[in-house]
Amino acid sequence: MKKMGVAEERKAEVLRKLKELGESIYYALQNRKFPEIYLPSRSVKNIMYDQELRQYVLGPAKVRRSSHNIKQIRTFTQLIWLAFFVKRLIKERKTSTLRDIFYSAQAFNIDFKDQDESDKIITDLESALMKAREDFNVFPEERSAIFGELIIEYTVPGYEGKRLDLTSHPDGVMIGPALTTAEFIDTSAEMVIAIEKGGLFTRFIEEKVHKRFKAILVNTAGQPPRSTRYLLRRLNQELGLPVYIFTDADPWGMHIAMVIISGSANAAHLRDLTTPDAKWAGVWASDINKYRLPHDKLTDIDIKRLHELKMDPRYNSKLWRDEIEIFLRHKKKAEQEAFARYGLTYIVDKYLPEKLEIVKSL
Repeated sequence: MKKMGVAEERKAEVLRKLKELGESIYYALQNRKFPEIYLPSRSVKNIMYDQELRQYVLGPAKVRRSSHNIKQIRTFTQLIWLAFFVKRLIKERKTSTLRDIFYSAQAFNIDFKDQDESDKIITDLESALMKAREDFNVFPEERSAIFGELIIEYTVPGYEGKRLDLTSHPDGVMIGPALTTAEFIDTSAEMVIAIEKGGLFTRFIEEKVHKRFKAILVNTAGQPPRSTRYLLRRLNQELGLPVYIFTDADPWGMHIAMVIISGSANAAHLRDLTTPDAKWAGVWASDINKYRLPHDKLTDIDIKRLHELKMDPRYNSKLWRDEIEIFLRHKKKAEQEAFARYGLTYIVDKYLPEKLEIVKSL
């Protein structure tokens, strides 16, 4: 019997938890009781930073959804329908998007007033099962991409066993459901470089960074979708590849890096979207003066955001504190593309090797 891959194991776990949920409702009805479900509270008071896990987690507080409470019957019913729909997706090996679910509910006469309401119910089910929606076969729209010497094997219906070299397309391969759940077969890579912007991702491909630095390149397309964060974690955990993150030199770029490293408060109920050992490799605030980069002045919103980051326990280490202080002191920000003032290849020839050497020593 073929051993299950990581994706199959995760889906089997979801099915097991869905069965337990269904049995609890069945037994309550059988004993003439009103079914109810307890969910971890996602209130601000119940979200805390776990130093050991290096991410936000939910505390012990619970909230109850009961069919006995007339005010909760609507959300209770929506949640049970979603559990049914997710089971069907997994069993039939089909995928869906957040938008699809909003419309699919109408075929079952399940009423969501808008997509925000259906999205919240999906998060409720994530909390109830402590599993990500990607494990439910519910994915975001594709916008991130990957490129590098990595051979994958698909597990999705119709493509089982088919393999793909991720250098096969010059624009990279879109990170969709099929790629996210694929098995890793072989790689010569020694690191992963996650890049905030598509322009620099393309430049790195053109300059053969994947060969020169033995790197798998990932375009996060700004704040990375959760499927991309999950894939970064898999590359790190399953292949043992260190992950280096390149963003713009501004508070928003810092936060993109931190979300990859330690997740977000909004996903405190999940454990498999973070890469705690990933390193923010720049562009740092200190790089703006060091490399004399073209820059803009920080806006009032930028400065407000930096003060918010100072209050966040995830930014307590020396590197993050120092860079925040430099931002606030010089009030400058710069984009990754600013290195082009020295020529199109400078960032690969000069900045990248210097910065990787520094970050590896931290």
